[in-house]
Amino acid sequence: MSQQQTIANEASFDGVGLHTGDTVRLRFLPAPPGTGIRFRRTDMDGAPDVPATLDSVAATDRNTTLAVGDARIATVEHVLAAVTACGIDNLAIEIDAGEVPIGDGSFAPFFDVLRTAGVKAQGVPARVLELQESVRASGPAGATYVAVPDDSYRVATTIEFAHPLIRRQFGAFHVTADEFATEISAARTFGFLKDAEALRERGLVKGVSFENAVILNDDGVASGELRWADEFVRHKAGDVIGDLALVGRRIRAQIIANRPSHAGNIALAHAIVKSAMKSTNGVPIVDINKIMEHLPHRYPMLLVDRIIDFEPGKRIVGIKNVTINEPFFQGHYPGHPIMPGVLIIEAMAQVGGLLIMDTIENIDDKVVYFMSMDGVKWRRPVTPGDQIRFEVEILQIRRQVCRMRGIGYVDGHVATEAEFMAAIMDR
Repeated sequence: MSQQQTIANEASFDGVGLHTGDTVRLRFLPAPPGTGIRFRRTDMDGAPDVPATLDSVAATDRNTTLAVGDARIATVEHVLAAVTACGIDNLAIEIDAGEVPIGDGSFAPFFDVLRTAGVKAQGVPARVLELQESVRASGPAGATYVAVPDDSYRVATTIEFAHPLIRRQFGAFHVTADEFATEISAARTFGFLKDAEALRERGLVKGVSFENAVILNDDGVASGELRWADEFVRHKAGDVIGDLALVGRRIRAQIIANRPSHAGNIALAHAIVKSAMKSTNGVPIVDINKIMEHLPHRYPMLLVDRIIDFEPGKRIVGIKNVTINEPFFQGHYPGHPIMPGVLIIEAMAQVGGLLIMDTIENIDDKVVYFMSMDGVKWRRPVTPGDQIRFEVEILQIRRQVCRMRGIGYVDGHVATEAEFMAAIMDR
């Protein structure tokens, strides 16, 4: 299996925001396995992180904007497309303003910087999202999508505009570094001169110029020459790739996008994640009886119901069904039941304990003690009727100490995440 990757060297890029017009600097930094792509607003107190995930999506009007609390980052799609094309799984992106710089309007500035920085393998299996069934989604203005199972990542895009240089265009691409470099990377964002005034009145396109976008008047291009006759559909395909990066995994599927938009792309991303999770929520490979043979916990502290996926020494997926009969709901809280965050983390740790135990010889003579928790975050409340899907992977094992990372999902949305260490000790 392919390994997770980060960049080999730090890199940076300066520019202006397309919509805000603000001067911006990006700094790309290596990140540990399992952390994914995260933006960091260095101009704000505490330098808050904004993970590049579907749960962070705050707006999709003319660009894709992410937000956590007051920390917002607009126009993330171009840099995320470049990150995907480079095969980067884990990356910290420091940014000192609220919008990613536009560069020349294409994906190339980010792609070239990241490719020059290089990538390095991290010794941990890559997270891969593989479809088991076809998925459909739709978006505004007649956007329609189909995603079908495939052993690679391909994007086919059709667009249609009532302009003599566009009309109806179609493009199909394999999402690899080499093909992205030659067929998509240099394709620029585009807009229509007739819309400029209305967009400025809405506080948008303050930084647009003939140097960072293809500007179309009624008859042709008002801003120079096209790089391809079908540059428009190539850019739209890149936007699809960038928006779908928010699923947080490498995608193995063929995407067929008709009249795509940012809102439609995000709808497709949600549908893909939901389908992928549903396909592995079936028959357990380890049931509660087997779990009780390996975990010492008992009522009311046994918080794992079944294991549905397992890669020895690498990864495990466990399920916790949350019902109103849980004893903690009597006091947390009467009339407003919410599962305590510490018990959600405890359930995640129990799933991780099952993963570690598979690596232990003479298991009856050993016990697993958890040593530390880092980066713990609760993203949304867990309430009766929810089913928590815990995905836990081993990041590193050295002697008797194991470092793991886990994410808990409810209905495809991140509910909690944490990194933790455990020690394997004699009883």
